[in-house]
Amino acid sequence: MNVDITDLKTVRLSQDGSAVIILDQTCLPGSEVYVSLSSAEEIWEAIYRLKVRGAPAIGIAAAYGIYVCSRQIAANTYGGFCSEFLRIKDYLASSRPTAVNLVAALDRMEKVVVAHSVNPVPEIVELLRVEAEAIRAEDAAACRKIGENCLSLLRPGMGILTHCNAGHLAVSEYGTALAPVYLGEERGYGFKVFADETRPLLQGARLTAYELQKVGVDVTLICDNMASTVMRKGWVQAVVVGCDRVAANGAVANKIGTSGVAILARHYKIGTSGVAILARYYGIPFYVLGPTSTIDLNCPDGDSIVIEERNPKEITDMWYASRMAPEGVKAYNPAFDVTPHDLITAIITEKGIAYPPFRLEDF
Repeated sequence: MNVDITDLKTVRLSQDGSAVIILDQTCLPGSEVYVSLSSAEEIWEAIYRLKVRGAPAIGIAAAYGIYVCSRQIAANTYGGFCSEFLRIKDYLASSRPTAVNLVAALDRMEKVVVAHSVNPVPEIVELLRVEAEAIRAEDAAACRKIGENCLSLLRPGMGILTHCNAGHLAVSEYGTALAPVYLGEERGYGFKVFADETRPLLQGARLTAYELQKVGVDVTLICDNMASTVMRKGWVQAVVVGCDRVAANGAVANKIGTSGVAILARHYKIGTSGVAILARYYGIPFYVLGPTSTIDLNCPDGDSIVIEERNPKEITDMWYASRMAPEGVKAYNPAFDVTPHDLITAIITEKGIAYPPFRLEDF
């Protein structure tokens, strides 16, 4: 590897505990800019505007963030402290509705407050710091284990297609979908990765291609509408994607465009000539990788997942020197789509590999 990917610190707590330090992903790939966040408003804005993104990284940022904000609560009584804590928690939770890790991390922090109602407020604040650090450490360990579990299903030299960014930038270390790629690179597997650009926010082009190239992985950037072509050429033997929320029946919400890749993977068959023939039910495996914290057993199916809709300007204006759509045209901009469970080959977590029919409660 050219560099150690963990040298990039996506989310961390400042040394004195007064701020959350994030790598501003809206500045990538042009420059690596670290931003210090010390208020609830700054943390909310960073999450909403994708300065920090990726379900696990959002959860870590929220945990650190509510700890930083808790240090600033002036109340001396438990009741006053708890009331303000819950207000901040609800505010931060409103920044991104689809990724379950955000609310899950904030709920963990709330449990600390509730469980220590007899403690002095300064002790509660210190316990919040310990819990936030535990959330980050658990995510790092989970990502490595997810990578090991998925690597057991892959062979050296495989072509791997991925959508959006579920790498180091989206978590604490290594990533979810890209964890097996990094482990494979360390062990000489020689994977060839095809990264969808992932419109409209271009996470594949700006982030996945950036971090994989940085460490020397063989990566090729493609437009989203080229996935079927590289499959047809026989260049892809596995698809790996991350997830923002997994419903109890195995349906998965992930970045918009993921379900289309799943459908393509399901309907191409690799022939002996290496040419994919669109003809019959077939087999490029479609793997979803994520920590168990993304599994929401209270959400029965994909239709129950709330899909975030974002500003139409992300389609019409954001990435262009001048507007690329007519003024006044309507635009629909969902951030995620849902991949039905019957299109998924396996869901891979730090605790193991689940195959259909999915029994996610076993995790």
